[in-house]
Amino acid sequence: MTTTQSNDVAAVERLAGAYRKLQDQIGKRIVGQSAVIDQLAICIFARGHALLVGVPGLAKTLMVSTLGESLSLAFRRIQFTPDLMPSDILGTEVIQDDPQTRQRQFKFLPGPIFANIVLADEINRTPPKTQSALLETMQERQVSSGGVVYKLDDPFFVLATQNPIEQEGTYPLPEAQLDRFLFEVRVGYPSAVEEIEIMESQTGPSEVTIEPVLSREDILAYQSLVRRVPVSRHILEYAAAVVRKTRPDDPTAPGFVRDWLNWGAGPRASMNLILAGKARAVLNGQFAVGWDDIDAVAEPVLRHRLILNFAAQSESVTPEQIIARVIDETPKTEAAAQAN
Repeated sequence: MTTTQSNDVAAVERLAGAYRKLQDQIGKRIVGQSAVIDQLAICIFARGHALLVGVPGLAKTLMVSTLGESLSLAFRRIQFTPDLMPSDILGTEVIQDDPQTRQRQFKFLPGPIFANIVLADEINRTPPKTQSALLETMQERQVSSGGVVYKLDDPFFVLATQNPIEQEGTYPLPEAQLDRFLFEVRVGYPSAVEEIEIMESQTGPSEVTIEPVLSREDILAYQSLVRRVPVSRHILEYAAAVVRKTRPDDPTAPGFVRDWLNWGAGPRASMNLILAGKARAVLNGQFAVGWDDIDAVAEPVLRHRLILNFAAQSESVTPEQIIARVIDETPKTEAAAQAN
């Protein structure tokens, strides 16, 4: 084993330990939702963005702000409203007088997007013009204003929330923006035991203090580590096969995909399956990506990238059901994957 490999093995063990501490800190304030926290952590270390979908009152905003505190990163919350303008997010140019030359010049005042973790609260409540302000920041991690490009500091994440049941006064996210989210995370109701614990913890007098677990430098180092996690050829082929089977016009697509989908997932989904699989592997203390890693992240990676047709909607078919069937019909043996 080379020195680099030995260092990476030690780094994986340190990250797994740090993640357990991170879970403990978030658990001080958030009851349950372990699957949601796991998916948010995968997004962080895979250098991706997440869209949290859930009804009001499930602590989506509190979860994101608590995550920001435990990671010791600059955190900003943007409340998306119908009257929000792109400049309210990105920043604006103002005219200032130079005290020495007495000349007027434009100066760019950065907006709240210039942070490490940006909570885009109720992102679908603002018009498409304002939603589009996030496209460049989420993909290129930069802001263009007045012919000048301003780079955003790494790490940078957009964690957005969305209410799935209230449609009045909302603007559905365009597919181009949805595709920029690594995960669509579904936040569900707590169990009966968890709900009682929530009532006890949130109605008492005590104030919880969150201690930072990872620094900015730690996160950047672990993001680099995730990129170095090895992936076998048959795992790459399996992930590609899963994504290609979601495309109705692909020769490998099953009949139910052609019957229920107008459009499937693109190449960004294939890359995100591998990146998310790498992040999940190292968070679990593993040194390579396995079948279970790809299967575990397939649902949050693919569910917002599948466009269901009228037939699927009339039969109450969900993206999750389609994804599960695609995974069931994709062989996992190395020989079958290579032949596929």
